[in-house]
Amino acid sequence: MSEQTNAISIENLDVVFGDNPTSALNLLDNGKSRQEIIDEAGLVVGVNNVSLDVKEGEICVLMGLSGSGKSSLLRAVNGLNTVSRGSLKIKNGDELVDVSECNDHLLRHLRTERVSMVFQKFALMPWLSVLDNVAFGLELKGVPRKQRRTQAKEKLDMVGLADWAEQFPHELSGGMQQRVGLARAFAMDTDILLMDEPFSALDPLIRAQLQDELLELQAKLNKTILFVSHDLDEALKIGTRIAIMESGKLIQHGKPEEIVLKPKTQYVRDFVAHTNPLNVLKGRSLMKPANELIQKSERWQLCQGSDVWIEKEKTNWIVSGESSLKLIDYTKKSVDVGDLCKNTIVIASPDIDMRDAIEIRYHTGHPIILIENGILVGTLSDDNFYHALLGKYNQPDKKGKNAA
Repeated sequence: MSEQTNAISIENLDVVFGDNPTSALNLLDNGKSRQEIIDEAGLVVGVNNVSLDVKEGEICVLMGLSGSGKSSLLRAVNGLNTVSRGSLKIKNGDELVDVSECNDHLLRHLRTERVSMVFQKFALMPWLSVLDNVAFGLELKGVPRKQRRTQAKEKLDMVGLADWAEQFPHELSGGMQQRVGLARAFAMDTDILLMDEPFSALDPLIRAQLQDELLELQAKLNKTILFVSHDLDEALKIGTRIAIMESGKLIQHGKPEEIVLKPKTQYVRDFVAHTNPLNVLKGRSLMKPANELIQKSERWQLCQGSDVWIEKEKTNWIVSGESSLKLIDYTKKSVDVGDLCKNTIVIASPDIDMRDAIEIRYHTGHPIILIENGILVGTLSDDNFYHALLGKYNQPDKKGKNAA
């Protein structure tokens, strides 16, 4: 597989609000804090020396408390916030162009052809129908009326609002209005979406539903999404990577599981302390490694004290010691959890989600066997699930093995 290219590349970026940002930059270089710069210069540092790459097709979630700089960074990507220092490049065709060096014509091109934005407050125009709201950006691009309405109808159908095309925004619920905002952004057919806390104003159930719908749409459309959130569970659910900010600085950037398992600072540790581990952890982080199982020759005991063993026969894995048990490969798409029962033992990938693993264990009553590239790497049993819920994760040691 070829390496993903950057859709957004940010290097040593500073964003200062107020006149004469140079004075604030000089104070930053002299080690002054954000508050000291406010006191001395009356200027606000929104983003402080941030470097961040966002790969094509990923969802990068910017996290942080209010005032951490996440929205300031997001709005710099499409030029709504001016870059004070550093570079912020976005992919335009086969090249990366620096937003801070764009003339008005190129910036307008980026905003209409490369980058779309979904706002927290929906930003729908009450005098326009739902369909015309979705088509509004296309109208600004000069797309003919028939064509833009056709494209808008397609996107409304995508978000499940085709039957509401002729209604007005006030006739829709909050969740439906946010779907209109999503449809409008998708209608622009840009590769990069900026989403500034788009679901935070919604009720929890509606928010969870829209998160699921966003992931379904992303699986089909493969956009690059920069998503601002203050909700860690939301970030863990939808993010390919998470970037945590504090006082304008980027504190930690990594995959959701890395953020939970290896917080770099107390600030990040506080963020993850009360998160639900089932939303992010994989089997690999919780499993009992194969080298800790009882082994006789090329047979491994599935759990201590039982007469159930797992072994490889040519290219296939089999269960021995208990003839009534059937081995099922859950990595195959045809397997349905509802078909599992007490006489089945399941083979799964070490990257299995914890929720799926617990459901499998509930149906079968047996540990789950984790196989990767034809090799037994570990098992998952009740003890591992209890450890996860108690925050006692297995983390790789320096030799690449998992420590209990």
